[in-house]
Amino acid sequence: MTIGGIFTAIIFGAIIGALGRLIVPGKQNMPIWLTVIVGIVAAFLGTGVAHLFGLNTSGWNFWETLFQLAFAVIGVYLVTAFWPKKSSGTY
Repeated sequence: MTIGGIFTAIIFGAIIGALGRLIVPGKQNMPIWLTVIVGIVAAFLGTGVAHLFGLNTSGWNFWETLFQLAFAVIGVYLVTAFWPKKSSGTY
């Protein structure tokens, strides 16, 4: 993987992660760096599933993007379920 590929994966991961956070209802208590990580993992998983189904992933593919978004939503949901909640400052 080249430097350009890594940079593209980070940017695309941030976009996919942000879209996943928009789709999941409610407030997500997770930092932005974790959103990017979830998005990058979701992008790789979605591309892998698209390859398993034999879809062409060389350009933009609707189904590949749909798989990536689905994994991002699942990832955001799981992270917010297990990520520690911020305290409100009252004891």
